[in-house]
Amino acid sequence: MVHGQIFDQHSSDNCFININVGGFKQRMEHTVLQRFPQTRLGRLLCCSSKEAILELCDDFSPSEMEYYFDRSPRFFCYVLHFYFTGKIHLVDGLCVMSFCQEIEYWGIKERHLDFCCSNKFHELMQCAEDKRWDQQSDEVQLDSLSTSIEDVSVMEESIEMFEGTWCADVRKQIWIRLENPGHSTSAKAMAITSLSVVLISIAAMCVHSMPDFHKVDVNDKDVESPVLTFFENLCVLFFTAEFILRLAVAPSARRFLCRPLNIIDLMSVMPFYVTVVCDILDDGDSTELEKVGKVVQILRLMRVFRILKLARHSTGLRSLGATLRHSSSEVGQLVLFLSVGISVFSTLIYFVERESEESELQTVPICWWWATISMTTVGYGDTFPVTLAGRVIGALCIICGLLIVALPITNIFNKFSKFYQKQKQSDK
Repeated sequence: MVHGQIFDQHSSDNCFININVGGFKQRMEHTVLQRFPQTRLGRLLCCSSKEAILELCDDFSPSEMEYYFDRSPRFFCYVLHFYFTGKIHLVDGLCVMSFCQEIEYWGIKERHLDFCCSNKFHELMQCAEDKRWDQQSDEVQLDSLSTSIEDVSVMEESIEMFEGTWCADVRKQIWIRLENPGHSTSAKAMAITSLSVVLISIAAMCVHSMPDFHKVDVNDKDVESPVLTFFENLCVLFFTAEFILRLAVAPSARRFLCRPLNIIDLMSVMPFYVTVVCDILDDGDSTELEKVGKVVQILRLMRVFRILKLARHSTGLRSLGATLRHSSSEVGQLVLFLSVGISVFSTLIYFVERESEESELQTVPICWWWATISMTTVGYGDTFPVTLAGRVIGALCIICGLLIVALPITNIFNKFSKFYQKQKQSDK
């Protein structure tokens, strides 16, 4: 039977259409379906070929003029109710996501939900959305856990790499105690010693900045306190010995030097030796080495990298690093929102305050600075609006800053909490 004969037969009985949904058969009038022409059954009436029909149903019998759909016959009863009444109801016991998939298949919109089911539908959708967010958070947790498992597997693989190398047993025992503080009492003692030296170094750096410890020689040239110099040299020698020892007993020097924590260890001691070399080269008379003093000052400031050595012994710092690594999108959104807000409010405050002689907000860069400290709720008070309109804009700027900063913080905090818990479990 050709397509023309199919639709000739259809036209001979053009008042009804035969529907078979999972074995449930129903004969429906065209006038009922034509009330909703955008639905799947309504679109069947406009098909002019068998190919078009099969795009809307799963099978078609030309002899019986029956359209077959491989869908739930139970849900189709609710679809029939929709065609007769124009309203659809939620199906008891059916997942709300499955309900959305079914009405989407039949071409029924959410606005056709009856008022008695509309509120419940939105509550279930909100609950499903919350569960989806929780599932995504659990996936992040699993990623963090898998990372910890990978670290353990890398540790085991590193131990296996000692086989067949020089002094394998001795190096392996030292390596385990240096990398795993929970291995034994001696490993804990080594970790505590390393942590104590880091804290002493940080304390010495802080004390060195106090005016009471600044000394000058007969030529009014700054000289460092002998006591602080002693502690500084002692700490650097300890860090150097620890780094060399780790490198010597490491199963693979290349892998050792590529690890972030080891790079931080190297950066914390390198400025000291570079500074010593620069001091030796700078004899005070050569004009070519005048810039060496500035380089030395910069290198001395790089001692702040020793603070990062705490990450080796701090679960919180490692969790913070993992959180920032997995929250790049949230941090990017925060920076974007703040940039837009600063641009808008700095421009507004400039045009409002520029006519006032008492106001210091006379240039756009100064207004940028004001908008930055206002939106981040720092508020130094060095620059502030003096006009009424400027104060209104300032109040709006502060309120918008609070809202913008608060939006992504919750997600970042939740990730940090979960990373921290996982990291503590991994350490145990």
